[in-house]
Amino acid sequence: MLAPMNSHTMPEGRQYFLDWLRILAFALLVPYHVGMLYVSWGWHVKSATLYPGLEPFMMLSAPWRLGLLFLIAGAASQGLMQRGAGFVRSRSKRLLWPLLFGMLVIVPPQAYFEVVGKLQYAGSYGDFMRLYLQAYHGFCNQDGCLTLPTWNHLWFLPYLWVYSLLGYGLLKTWPRLSDAAGRWMARPGGAWRVLGLPALPLMAARSLVGLFPSTHNLSWDWYNHAQYGWLFLLGLLAARSELWALARRYRRLALALAAVSWLLIQLYFHHYQDLAPPDALRWAQRGLYGAMQWWCLVAICGFAKQHLDFDHRWRAALNSAIFCVYILHQTLIVLLSRALLPLQLPAAVEGPLLIVLTLGLSLLGYLALRRVPVLNLLMGVPGAKTPAQQAPARASTMAQPSASASS
Repeated sequence: MLAPMNSHTMPEGRQYFLDWLRILAFALLVPYHVGMLYVSWGWHVKSATLYPGLEPFMMLSAPWRLGLLFLIAGAASQGLMQRGAGFVRSRSKRLLWPLLFGMLVIVPPQAYFEVVGKLQYAGSYGDFMRLYLQAYHGFCNQDGCLTLPTWNHLWFLPYLWVYSLLGYGLLKTWPRLSDAAGRWMARPGGAWRVLGLPALPLMAARSLVGLFPSTHNLSWDWYNHAQYGWLFLLGLLAARSELWALARRYRRLALALAAVSWLLIQLYFHHYQDLAPPDALRWAQRGLYGAMQWWCLVAICGFAKQHLDFDHRWRAALNSAIFCVYILHQTLIVLLSRALLPLQLPAAVEGPLLIVLTLGLSLLGYLALRRVPVLNLLMGVPGAKTPAQQAPARASTMAQPSASASS
């Protein structure tokens, strides 16, 4: 069992704002991926009419959306590790079964409609699945070949599993490491400690973006590992330190820095859209982008700590449901968008309708799956509790470790 925390750490009690942030961050994936239908960036399926004007608004969340999930997951992992044995087994059960089931059942419709739309594949879904399970490598165009089987949007699960195991090994080897991080956070000079030093690894990571473009293939994705691995580690080591209090204290400054940085970066991309920037300016932009990523996270966590650190009767239910929503949402978006094609709805109607239908069907799926013993394991859904089980669970809510929102 990991060593207990020392006296400098935050008081016992669940950090409810992390639960709410996790819920909001996963829910944000639905409108973001609906938006991918309409922008010029590559995606699995596309609308007949594109609206590049949406891209600056979608880029508002790009620097922090996924990083926030890894930061929260690191904090959650520390809380789970503090409970004692079984961490590796529970993380593997929670993440790997949904990943395998998702790759076999949930994700394939996305790949099927991708090859239908991009390559005019005329085979049936059954024909496609035979190729899918054989790891067929012949679906190719000028951009490359489709890798099958694929995990598509479920890439978050293997990354989180690997980071969790590495983090567990790190704290088993050096059990006082998070304690040392907490003491460091508690030292004077809070602004630099929360706004400056933690941003440096993200600034360095951004320098890898040109060498290692994002692939989500786990084995050769070093830019993403550099940024997401660092944020997971930071959440793991600093979850019970002064980090959240410092974020709350400097939230307005972090927001101002992030806003100015985002504006400068948008001006940079607009000015050099068709020009090659000077090398020094390119590197400066990348460094600023990395710092902006962290300042966004500090501002978000700080404002959430100030305004969302409370319990509510919906919190536990939404926290349980959001993982299922994450697994189902992208396939539902693809299927619903294809089903709505004959209606030829304008994007202003189709987009919001897709968001509502996707969220609604995902939540209905959660309510149904939680009552099916095998499927709830495969989808990472907590089973429905009997009334006798619910009472002690409610009584013990306040005693749960801080930052224990499961991821």
